[in-house]
Amino acid sequence: MEAFEQVVSEILWREGFCVRTSVKVELTREDKKAIDLPSSPRWELDIVAYRPSDNLLRVVECKSYLDNPGVGVKWLDPAGAKAAGRFKLFSKPKLREVVLNRLSVQFSEQGLCRPEPKVRLCLACGKIRKGARERLTQHFKENDWELLDEKWLQDSLKRMAEGGYENQVSAVVAKLLLHGTAE
Repeated sequence: MEAFEQVVSEILWREGFCVRTSVKVELTREDKKAIDLPSSPRWELDIVAYRPSDNLLRVVECKSYLDNPGVGVKWLDPAGAKAAGRFKLFSKPKLREVVLNRLSVQFSEQGLCRPEPKVRLCLACGKIRKGARERLTQHFKENDWELLDEKWLQDSLKRMAEGGYENQVSAVVAKLLLHGTAE
């Protein structure tokens, strides 16, 4: 698991989600045909977080982009030049439908969630391109997706710093950086 994914998963865990990382979705032969990828291996999701109280499965793709310009809207658009690469679940509707439906069935059958969970696609990103925030936020709202941006990360880490001691890397670093300095 990458460091950014670990921070996001620890935040979700603190929010009451049962969290799994690097989740493999077992696509059937029919699924693979439906997405026009007959020889596709198992699909891998960065984070799947489940909250039993409302039967919510959050599927979180993580892109830190801390040392580059950040996430842009065109990457999530099916017509975007980079869409074919890193943001397939966001930019390919049929793929998204098949993978998320199969995940829902798989988790239900394995007893990891109740039947027919609500599945919400999320993007956790450490940086958004300058000038793209408004359009990106609107795009996510229109698609009923969730954007876990740097403000969400910062607010979550502040809450960690203010909370009781947790022996997690993100909580310890948050306390070191945000608790203030010793006199």
